[in-house]
Amino acid sequence: MQNRTMNDIKIAVIGLGYVGLPLARLFSTKFPTIGFDKNSLRVEKLMSGHDDTLEVSDDLLKEAIEKHGFRCTSSLEEIKDCNFYVVAVPTPVDENNRPDLKPLWSASESVGKVISKGDVVVYESTVYPGVTEEECLPVVEKVSGLKFNQDFFAGYSPERINPGDKMHTVEKIKKVTSGSTAEIAELVDKVYNSVLLNGTHKAPSIKVAEASKIIENSQRDVNIAFMNELAKIFNAMGIDTHDVIEAAASKWNFIKLSPGLVGGHCISVDPYYLIQKAQVYGVLPRVMSNARRLNDGMGAYVANQTIKTMNKKGVLVKDADILILGITFKENCPDIRNTKVVDIYHTLNEYTDNITIYDPWAGVESVKKEYGINIVKKIDNKKYDAVILAVAHNEFLTLDIKSLLKENSVVYDVKGVLERSLADDRL
Repeated sequence: MQNRTMNDIKIAVIGLGYVGLPLARLFSTKFPTIGFDKNSLRVEKLMSGHDDTLEVSDDLLKEAIEKHGFRCTSSLEEIKDCNFYVVAVPTPVDENNRPDLKPLWSASESVGKVISKGDVVVYESTVYPGVTEEECLPVVEKVSGLKFNQDFFAGYSPERINPGDKMHTVEKIKKVTSGSTAEIAELVDKVYNSVLLNGTHKAPSIKVAEASKIIENSQRDVNIAFMNELAKIFNAMGIDTHDVIEAAASKWNFIKLSPGLVGGHCISVDPYYLIQKAQVYGVLPRVMSNARRLNDGMGAYVANQTIKTMNKKGVLVKDADILILGITFKENCPDIRNTKVVDIYHTLNEYTDNITIYDPWAGVESVKKEYGINIVKKIDNKKYDAVILAVAHNEFLTLDIKSLLKENSVVYDVKGVLERSLADDRL
């Protein structure tokens, strides 16, 4: 690869989810690019010109395919001719919140089967410092029979995609880049820079780049946990948290954040990777660990606050008709990964089976498969004892919630977006 120019670059992106597909689409505007995913149904859908995640519009996807020659495949054979491999697979945690590296190992095996001398593999998946060099590259070496930093080279450029965000799209995000040698670091930086509008930050090592990503999400997790703790304190004192935040935000250096449910594939998962690795080195990250526990418990807290409000108004909780608005982990996005709305549902489900979840964005089958919960895509004229606005989809902001309420009922506003007169309580 050292002797190759930018004109020689042929890119394969492995993993075509929320991260991989937008990146592959973008790369295709400058380089011959193939997207690889083991899920043949996903590949088939993409090649028909539609992305179910809605991260890439049909127009952009069709343009990439028709104008730039972009294609997707589930066959490793078709990416053998590439020389710049980008791995963008998820990094989940197991049921005990321990890092699950199986998707990364599997992707590294795939790379090992196709990589050739002089090629570069760049990882984008969020990991704790050391994973790329200690866990992934040995797999590539073993499968390929090639020697790292002698026969092939590596880089790391952490993903910064924000699902559902149409402002901070992949081409507008400043990317951190790194490489296993100074020369490769320069090459990786140039490849990414060629498609980005706001440039890159070249980190001095792969480990620094890995660490930078994981603290981005950990910092946000801790900050939100602080606001959630404040919400609990002020709710107990009968003070509206949002009023407090507005008042405090009048000071120039106050960081204005809101309490809320912390779900999704990044913020609710990534801190566990650093927590786990820190303990190997004898460090117990108390702030991060406590923040995670607090945020993980907010779904149950919202449900119990709703029950408390119902009791105060004399609304019978047992067998109550309850409507939950939204199940995705954030607004105006179909992403249901690690959504904490399911914790609201399960807590309420101990008291009543009459719970309806309405979400025009989420896939009915996806929710059923992932959580075993039936949701609806539209609501009828039924009246409810309680309505919980869990996700601030645009559709809910114009919804006539009053028409959905029984004579004596409760409205709980998790997001703090409803008219004050309408909500009986809010987070």
